[in-house]
Amino acid sequence: MVEKISIIDAPKHVDQEVQIGAWLTDKRSSGKISFLQLRDGTAFFQGVVVKGEVDDETYALVKDLRQETSMNITGVIHEDKRSHFGYEIEINNIEVVGESHDFPITPKEHGIEFLLDHRHLWLRSRRPYAIMEIRNEMIKATYDFFYNHGFLKLDPPLITDSAAEGTTELFHIDYFNKDAYLSQTGQLYEEAGAMAFGKVFSFGPVFRAEKSKTRRHLTEFWMIEPEMAFYHQEESLQLQEQYIAYLVQRVLDNCDYALKLLDRDPEILKRYTQLPYPRVTYDDAIEMLQKNGFDIKWGDDFGSPEETFISNQYDRPVFVLNYPKAIKAFYMKPHPTRDDVVICADLLAPEGYGEIIGGSERATDYDYLKQQILDHHLNLEDYQWYLDLRKYGSVPHSGFGLGLERAISWICHLDHLREAIPFPRMLNRMRP
Repeated sequence: MVEKISIIDAPKHVDQEVQIGAWLTDKRSSGKISFLQLRDGTAFFQGVVVKGEVDDETYALVKDLRQETSMNITGVIHEDKRSHFGYEIEINNIEVVGESHDFPITPKEHGIEFLLDHRHLWLRSRRPYAIMEIRNEMIKATYDFFYNHGFLKLDPPLITDSAAEGTTELFHIDYFNKDAYLSQTGQLYEEAGAMAFGKVFSFGPVFRAEKSKTRRHLTEFWMIEPEMAFYHQEESLQLQEQYIAYLVQRVLDNCDYALKLLDRDPEILKRYTQLPYPRVTYDDAIEMLQKNGFDIKWGDDFGSPEETFISNQYDRPVFVLNYPKAIKAFYMKPHPTRDDVVICADLLAPEGYGEIIGGSERATDYDYLKQQILDHHLNLEDYQWYLDLRKYGSVPHSGFGLGLERAISWICHLDHLREAIPFPRMLNRMRP
């Protein structure tokens, strides 16, 4: 009986006859040879049908095959060093499983809105396949990294009654005649988890009702949010850079084929595994920007142009430290010698991708944090449970959040976050 395999396992079966369940992505003919471009969800490669090597019925069948027809093919695996994958199959039999007619996404160029309207079908193409393979590897690597470092995964709620970041950019929902919101971060709950388990992390969707159409924004995306008891900022920064370097290395180790499909140069990515990452203070970053013609003053937050310029000064990700207190969240620890900045850091990715991590040491003083909540015009009752964490055995602790799609966009060198998630949700898009 012929063994049924996946395309990705073809290298293990050179010169062997196998069967593969696949879809047709394209085809062409040259004389008495037909070339079928095939995919099965694990990889893409070529099937070759030679007239005279197959029966007349099979050769005639090839002429009628349409894009995205599903089939079981039988043939012998050979090396093909001209292709990205490196192997092909010489077909001797084809069994059609499901016919396809007038598939809307053809090999020609399509506009991005058309492709997003057909995202459920666009996912079958090479580029989305490669990005989702890398996304999957980064998800697996994330779990491995934090479990290997002694973290416990703690799942925060997605429905809350308050805004952790102190912003009004929330999706409001009616929760049994009460006001509630879709969560914009799990951080406050992770802090509670850190006080119980020492080191915890969450990995899940978050929601931001930002009316933004930039390439860096989605309304629904995935966040990795670790929180560590007894960690000061320096220890947190070391963990952050180790985590990023680990993610990049895992992609380099396990996603060579996907990187080839995206034409992503692995030599560039290798630079990002070299630690430690450079660090610059917010003060020095402002001075750097002003000297280079940016119209910015101390106290302003950075936008995309500023982050891009700063990151372009370095060949690796760079930490920007100690932002002004006025532009950061209420829960960040004040600087020990200055009252105008907090102990925090953003990690900016090279090549113009901006912030991929935001983190800080957390305020531990009960009275300070209570006053911060009041100063930010937040409902004190909503945060009483959060203040309890400072009443019963408070300790120094730090944490950070990484936006998965931003990290994927950087590693894959994408133009927009919408390609980094299977079904993007944006200001003007809720379907499919």
